[in-house]
Amino acid sequence: MSNRTLLHPIMLAGTGSDVGKSIIATAFCRIFRQDGFHPAPFKAQNMALNSYATTEGLEIGRAQAVQAEAAGIPCHTDMNPLLLKPNSDHTSQVVLNGKPIGNRDAYDFWKRNSSTSGKAGKELDFRAEVCAAFDRLAAKYNPVVMEGAGSISELNLRDIDLVNLPMAKHAGADVILVGDIDRGGVFASVYGSIALQTPEDRARIKGIIINKFRGDLRLFDDGRRMLEEICGVPVLGVVPYYNDIHIEEEDSVSLEQKRQQLAEGKVNVAVLLLRHISNFTDFDTLERDPRVNLFYTNNTNDLQRADIIILPGTKATLDDLLDLRRNGCAQAIVRAHKEGRTIVGICGGYQMLGQRVEDPDGIEGGITCLPGLGLLPIHTTMTATKTTQQVTFLFNGRECQGYEIHQGVSNTNEAILQSDHCIGTYIHGFLDNTPVIEHLLAPFADRFEADAKPFDYIAFKEEQYDLLADHVRSHINMKQLYDILKS
Repeated sequence: MSNRTLLHPIMLAGTGSDVGKSIIATAFCRIFRQDGFHPAPFKAQNMALNSYATTEGLEIGRAQAVQAEAAGIPCHTDMNPLLLKPNSDHTSQVVLNGKPIGNRDAYDFWKRNSSTSGKAGKELDFRAEVCAAFDRLAAKYNPVVMEGAGSISELNLRDIDLVNLPMAKHAGADVILVGDIDRGGVFASVYGSIALQTPEDRARIKGIIINKFRGDLRLFDDGRRMLEEICGVPVLGVVPYYNDIHIEEEDSVSLEQKRQQLAEGKVNVAVLLLRHISNFTDFDTLERDPRVNLFYTNNTNDLQRADIIILPGTKATLDDLLDLRRNGCAQAIVRAHKEGRTIVGICGGYQMLGQRVEDPDGIEGGITCLPGLGLLPIHTTMTATKTTQQVTFLFNGRECQGYEIHQGVSNTNEAILQSDHCIGTYIHGFLDNTPVIEHLLAPFADRFEADAKPFDYIAFKEEQYDLLADHVRSHINMKQLYDILKS
């Protein structure tokens, strides 16, 4: 396929949340790259606690950073111009073009967002901002692989929707509807999602992808034909469920499926399952390392028996620190440290390991001060200013990479602070670096085979993107899709 052929933008929209839009979008980013195009991902508005710092030190959703990686290009804020990071069930931090502009109540956000002029002010003209970001991206890349959010048939949000069909209209995108057959009700959800659209929006939906199919695909041949008849839209493919391809997850709901037990003959790594956990992709490298058994828990008995305990990042450091004290995990961590276990804190987890955490201005909420776990000689004060940057650091004399995304200032300039088998750092991606992992696993070398080698996560991720692309390509009528995108 010639890379000089111009394709329409493509939007992967969904019948609901968690139907697999992000994964399918990631697959198409890699497929288009393999076919000689120069694709880029785009999601106008994302709601997630997993985020990433661009080379410019700006913040975007982690899913778009993953998709950019699959496309083989640097990530940029234009790929996710509006990011909402939930603080609670009702409020979110609003990140616009990579920079936080304050916290918004959900109702207030949507009410203001419904108007792009007048009292809302120019700074709240989110629709203009996300459309401008798309236009800049589309001028550089082709095709733009767009991702919708949630369901495309939320009628009460139609007039203020920034990310689904109104965005597709601005982009002139061909919309492919993704339905999840694994959760059941796929006929109703696909047909209803199309039938509830206006005639203009319905005409934008050019294809259907059925995702997460289990079993013999031939059993859905009649279902495929029926869907095409009742919807008047071609089914481009039925993608089987897989559990042997590993792509970074965006939603913390996936952590519930990752809970495991202790394992013999491996290094048992316990990650604290915090209520407001963020950037849990920090642990993907360790999780894939064959020498390691990594699991998420807030069970004090598991913590006592783990070899390494990790306190992850959090969107609400003080709130989660209070939880750790209430549920006994704080005391279990301190006790495990005294018994010689290795403790690692990243970002908010690093702040918790210090002497105290203060929030005099109520940046996070109503808790103004709490004592930390006292394992590191730092104290932290929450500030309105947010640090977002990519960083290069030395660990055991070797150059490593990572990024920082945090609020709060600690009384140290050290990027990494170590003290008696306890390590704290603000650096996300810290554990993606081989020197760091080898340092952590060195005390347990007697458990490994003599020829055990460091895990190459970069090569692993590239392999997984190719496997995902092969999986999706083999179950999608790519000729039919290309015909749609060129017509």
